[in-house]
Amino acid sequence: MTAPRRRPAPAAIDERAFHAWLARALPSGRQGPLPLGDDAAAVPLVAGSVAVVSTDSLVEGTHFRKNSPPRLIGRAASGVSLSDIAAKGATPLAVFLAIVVPPGSPRSWAQALVLGAEQEASRFGAHVLGGDTKPGPIRAVVSTVVGSVRPAAVVGRTGARPGDLVVTTGVVGRGGAAALALRSHGPAGAKAVSEMLRVRPRVREGRALARYATAMLDTSDGLAESARLLAGASHVALVVDERCLPICPALTAIRSRQRRRAAAFYGGDYELLATVPAARMADSGRAVRRAGGRLTAIGVVRAGRGAWLLGRHGEEPMPPAGWRPFAPTNRRRRRR
Repeated sequence: MTAPRRRPAPAAIDERAFHAWLARALPSGRQGPLPLGDDAAAVPLVAGSVAVVSTDSLVEGTHFRKNSPPRLIGRAASGVSLSDIAAKGATPLAVFLAIVVPPGSPRSWAQALVLGAEQEASRFGAHVLGGDTKPGPIRAVVSTVVGSVRPAAVVGRTGARPGDLVVTTGVVGRGGAAALALRSHGPAGAKAVSEMLRVRPRVREGRALARYATAMLDTSDGLAESARLLAGASHVALVVDERCLPICPALTAIRSRQRRRAAAFYGGDYELLATVPAARMADSGRAVRRAGGRLTAIGVVRAGRGAWLLGRHGEEPMPPAGWRPFAPTNRRRRRR
């Protein structure tokens, strides 16, 4: 009996060969005033606009697993930075990726990651225009997105005023639902590995909502933490009514109110949390629907400080976010 043929080892990554592939594979490698491969990129801005820039990183063991599909990692890398751009009401223009891989890593892994990032960016009219590749002990990707917006249309965190309504796009707790599924064995756990990387940046909804919002940010850290950040930046109190939250359907089967609440505020939702004048609620809701999303009023802004949750027993401080990357408990969990 003949021995089975061994598959040839995948080609290891080589910086110059990888850059040559990028120039062939990406639209930005074949066009523009500074095509991909130069030491810098030229990003055209619309006249009368300012650049909005956001940078994020995804690290193996913290944000994705060793067996996570690289194309999904790439999509998530674009998505997390696009989500920040969306919260400013900006239009994305370009994505830059800095990729770190151990020496000898398969070139195909980095290629799939880049193609995933390009796929997500192109959904909103942007492209991957460049970046960097470096060797390192573990795999990681740093994504930077450049967007543009008119100066008067930029929405920050500081504009919320007493009397405004607190609103959110989409559902609350999608990230927490995926985190719970990760702990299970079998198909549900395997699916959750991919689901945690399925970021849905609300770029179109952000542009629509920016016309009405007095303050806005994304809920990558969870609605509770985002509410605290917005309240602190605007020097107001945010009161969220727990009964009004559009809870992710995957969490409705959880009987324990405390477990359901913890999952809802875990983090990783990547929705938009904003404040709008009460008189503009109907208009903002229609604008978000036209952009393909949904908008739910979940609370009010009042004079005071802090973020508060109105439940069956009255108001209480917002619970802490479940995902805290620098907490010692998270590090202990990863070592198990």
